Amino acid sequence: MAGLSLKNVIKRYGDVEVIHGVDLDIADRDFCVFVGPSGCGKSTLLRMIAGLEETTGGTISIGGEDVTNADPAERGVAMVFQSYALYPHMTVAENMGFGLKMTGHPKAEIDKKVGEAAEILKLDQLLKRRPKELSGGQRQRVAIGRAIVRDPKVFLFDEPLSNLDAELRVEMRVEIARLHRELNATMIYVTHDQVEAMTLADSIVVLNGGVIEQVGAPLDLYDDPDNAFVSGFIGSPRINMLNAEKSNGHLVLSDVGAGTLDVTLLGELPNRAVIGIRPEHFAETGSGGVPMDVQVTVVEHLGDVSFVYGQTKSGTNVVIERRGHRGTRAGETITAEFNPSKTLVFDADSGLRVR
Repeated sequence: MAGLSLKNVIKRYGDVEVIHGVDLDIADRDFCVFVGPSGCGKSTLLRMIAGLEETTGGTISIGGEDVTNADPAERGVAMVFQSYALYPHMTVAENMGFGLKMTGHPKAEIDKKVGEAAEILKLDQLLKRRPKELSGGQRQRVAIGRAIVRDPKVFLFDEPLSNLDAELRVEMRVEIARLHRELNATMIYVTHDQVEAMTLADSIVVLNGGVIEQVGAPLDLYDDPDNAFVSGFIGSPRINMLNAEKSNGHLVLSDVGAGTLDVTLLGELPNRAVIGIRPEHFAETGSGGVPMDVQVTVVEHLGDVSFVYGQTKSGTNVVIERRGHRGTRAGETITAEFNPSKTLVFDADSGLRVR
């Protein structure tokens, strides 16, 4: 296996630049996830690594070798697409080994590699079936097996679970995580689903408008985001964002009627701030935090945990996590408190974190 390095990578379509000088190092055997909203450039960047998109500027290196202008087949990568793209008239074994057959590998070697991949993916009892006889999850495993038999330096996944239903998505997330451990391989995975990113990744690359906003371990991005975009994108339900202004050395949450917020920061308080509060950082009244009245609009009861969606007096939308509470109803007004030490402070103009 091998690590990967991008240096000042640029992609233009005519006069339109969509990837803006990306610098990124992915360690050998890392499971790296590209995440971001639609149109942020994550799939384009993955296709550039694969050689399916021409690189306008910069260099791409795999295992220390410059592959910027190399053909896809010469890069040592294997890609799993959103579409399974299986040949309907071929068996599972034939689909998995087709790429090796086309490159002239001996039949004995193909059978050996297919058998090993099938055992890893628990497909060894299905090798004689055709795609129409398989479930969606089994078809996706065949597509992954087609990549495994090539023994690539880097595995590339482009939203491979998008076509699966919710239950199968969870099942395949577990399968892919297990596969990474067993193969001990370098993997790059593209998704718009931040839950997939948080559960699968060793490191997450958050992209926005063709630039990298932040790179880090999942919980590092959750606990210590660099800016408001990252804090809003990582976490489900989303972080609550409340406007505040500086007054006499304090922050005042005037738009929600929560009064003065005292926070300890190394940097100077901005004149205009956005305060981020995770849903789980609200508590019951009497906890000693900053109180806030919320009119409940919707309640999601998920068992022991419930998510209360509501609005403050000024109409600001908030989400509050409650555990062990089953009596909250839409239409009522509740008072919740949050701990100022748990809040994240961002400059309202730049969006950057004030630490």
